Amino acid sequence: MNQDRQAILFGLGAVALWSTVATAFKVALAWMTPLELMWLAALVSWALMGALVIKQGNIATALRNGWKTAAWAGLMNPVAYYLVLFAAYDRLPGQEAMALNYTWALAMAFLAVPLLGQRLTRMDIAAGLVAYAGVWVIATRGAVFNVSFADPLGVVLALASTLLWALYWLLNARDRRPPLVGQWQNFSVGLPVLSLLLLLGPGYQWHGWPAFGAGVYVGLFEMGVAFILWQLAVHKVSRTAKVSNLIFLSPPVSLLLLFLVVGEPILPSTLIGLVLILLGLGLQQTQKSEQF
Repeated sequence: MNQDRQAILFGLGAVALWSTVATAFKVALAWMTPLELMWLAALVSWALMGALVIKQGNIATALRNGWKTAAWAGLMNPVAYYLVLFAAYDRLPGQEAMALNYTWALAMAFLAVPLLGQRLTRMDIAAGLVAYAGVWVIATRGAVFNVSFADPLGVVLALASTLLWALYWLLNARDRRPPLVGQWQNFSVGLPVLSLLLLLGPGYQWHGWPAFGAGVYVGLFEMGVAFILWQLAVHKVSRTAKVSNLIFLSPPVSLLLLFLVVGEPILPSTLIGLVLILLGLGLQQTQKSEQF
């Protein structure tokens, strides 16, 4: 099996896992608070990544270097990003939170202008207009001429999560740490912060094995295995576009699972908005180098 074929298989594995997480979020949040879910998932992910860092023989390097970066990066991811994302999922239907979260790539393109000094192409602007038209359709649930949102705070939280995620990756553009080591260090910083927030707040309550299993699933697969598979795919592939386009397979599967498992009726506004968002992302990926 050649490198590209292996990369595509790893990429498909990551996308398959990411397709399940919107459902896992909603199942877990039916019992747990966003903070409880975040703490449990972060603990599981930290343990998994730590075991892999030890297995790779990188634990000495991980303990010695990179903590200045981890000190701020860990506060962004996992703490700020996932708390905001889970709060959005707690307020919105899973299909809406999932679709809105897919605009992070566009947010990255726009934030790169002031942060990295990059210039927007005409296609960047067109892609943004199309995708954020989809955001408006979803946020208004199809009543596009009505500025009254069904859950304004939920929409704000979902869009804020995209800004945090895009900002995190832009600020990490010059991060020299190995990806797995960097993630483990970030979670090593974030986990104590989440533990302190939990102790100062309501504490962690036992909600039964189904809730615990859903939280473990989120930490193991959304934050852990999927990240590792995607890193392997990007590392092995000859051209990044061959695997980056696989992410477009995830939203339709996510919608189907939310319908089958959670019982969410698929809203026409979600379908229309998601098509516009994916169209905008597609335009962005196929753009030419012409500068605006």
